Amino acid sequence: MVGVTADASQANQLSSVRNPMIKYMLKTRENHAREQDRDYSHVFRRKTRFEMFRLSAIAMAIEFAYAAETSFVSPILLQIGVDHKHMSMTWGLSPLIGFFMSPLLGSISDRCKLRWGRRRPIISILSFGIICGLILVPYGKDLGLLLGDAGYTYAESALNFTSSSAGSVAALVSGEAPTGPSASDFKFAVILTILGMVLLDFDADTCQTPARTYLLDMCVPEEQPKAMTMFALFAGFGGTIGYAIGGVDWETTHIGSFMGGNIPTVFTLVTIIFAVCYLITVTTFREIPLPLIEQDELLRPLSEQAIKKELKKKNNTIYYIQETTQLELQMASDDPKRLEALQGSYQNGYSPAVEKQRKSQDLETQSDYDAPVSLKAYLKSIFIMPYSMRMLALTNLFCWMGHVTYCLYFTDFVGEAVFHGDPTAAPNSEAALNYEAGVRFGCWGMSIYAFSCSIYSLSVTKLMKWFGTKAVYISGMIYYGIGMLVLGLWPTKWGVLVFSTSAGILYGTIFTVPFILVARYHAKNCFCIKNGETVPLKQARGLGTDVAIISSMVFIAQLIVSLSVGPLVSWMDTTCAVLYASTFLSFLAAIAAMFVLYV
Repeated sequence: MVGVTADASQANQLSSVRNPMIKYMLKTRENHAREQDRDYSHVFRRKTRFEMFRLSAIAMAIEFAYAAETSFVSPILLQIGVDHKHMSMTWGLSPLIGFFMSPLLGSISDRCKLRWGRRRPIISILSFGIICGLILVPYGKDLGLLLGDAGYTYAESALNFTSSSAGSVAALVSGEAPTGPSASDFKFAVILTILGMVLLDFDADTCQTPARTYLLDMCVPEEQPKAMTMFALFAGFGGTIGYAIGGVDWETTHIGSFMGGNIPTVFTLVTIIFAVCYLITVTTFREIPLPLIEQDELLRPLSEQAIKKELKKKNNTIYYIQETTQLELQMASDDPKRLEALQGSYQNGYSPAVEKQRKSQDLETQSDYDAPVSLKAYLKSIFIMPYSMRMLALTNLFCWMGHVTYCLYFTDFVGEAVFHGDPTAAPNSEAALNYEAGVRFGCWGMSIYAFSCSIYSLSVTKLMKWFGTKAVYISGMIYYGIGMLVLGLWPTKWGVLVFSTSAGILYGTIFTVPFILVARYHAKNCFCIKNGETVPLKQARGLGTDVAIISSMVFIAQLIVSLSVGPLVSWMDTTCAVLYASTFLSFLAAIAAMFVLYV
């Protein structure tokens, strides 16, 4: 819709780290932040690769938890007597809560005045909920028995044929299938397991918002695309290993025997990995508390708006800076150590002699900064968005609907359409065994999708530079739609493995591009362009709120998909309908993406 305008080109030049004035401004803020009671200078410098790794570790942890959830929650619910209809409805609880809570938490995060920062407290609260979910889901049945559940009312569950009871054999011989467990015998287990599932699903999806915002806050604007790429890379890597962990037969190992089976082992390993990654991320950098940001202009993020204002202010003093620099060098000529120190400072774009004048001028413009926005105004920004944000949110909604359809129902599609199995067949029958083999094979396909997401994330920023953000964004959706359509028309084993890469490319796209665009909107204060000119936005908007709005589209997508895909499969009488729906939704996303604002 909008190409690279003159203003956008100028803004890119202003934000370049090669600009001496930008170097000077960053160095000034870095030194000023170092002089505070606590050192905050890291906010205004470029980050090393290891620091990027630490900031992105939480993304890998979240995907570990999500992989365990999607792999085992449904079988666990079936084992305690929840039928398929009600099990599908439980998947709608988390997105229903998350749609309203995620933007609210984003607003609270933007206004949090704790000394610990704005993002890390929210990350910690949500991480605690994830850990609770990782405990309740695998151990809900055991806790229910302790609270008084009757448990299995016959010798062996129809879902667990490790040994056959006489009653089950007699029933099979007489043509009567075992009725299976009843939810009435697992009342507490059902409640605790569903509670754990909601905690795990809601907190895992919601935690990505403050984690992304924390990453963006700690990076200078030039590093934000690279930061989002690293975030998506670690998310894909976490999903790859997470699904692979679920595919291992842990019961044949010493760890599995000690932990009590596959499911407890997987969730215990995931819980440990999650806790370690959480600690790695939240201990990377301290945040600047909001009260300090509001009081001190030099501690505020170096946005494009601040750069332009700074350059206007510096136009009248540039000769003073040059003359003072020469004077300092002459005065230090008799002192080699001082001369070397000054030259090192100038190479970094920093002049100690004008530091005092720099601070005094900043104080003069302190009143130009907007006053802190009220909570009411932030809540209003959730529902009243500029056109650019609405189109980006709509595009992300269609993308997530297509992707969630793949994630929640893909293994069932492989079991039925590719391996010709039947999930309702008698246990140990050929159709049932084929279905189970298909589900396991589908998990490997999803592992490939997660791995391809990691690989694609490494190149997405380079592709954006070569072909443009718009072309990369739309092509990822089109490729996914074509891949799902071909697989739906010709369901084969090789197709499962090959075209799962298209899901990884889509996931890598929606994990990076929308948030890069949001970060650019805020960094350049550019939400609308008319006739090649940037139209100032009168409405106050927070970065955390807008990131949360874009992230919350996954909740709406999951809610719509959980209510609509089941009837669609029944109407078409084939699980290939899942892939046809993914194709249609991805093409809708590509159309919507044509109207997104690209700056």
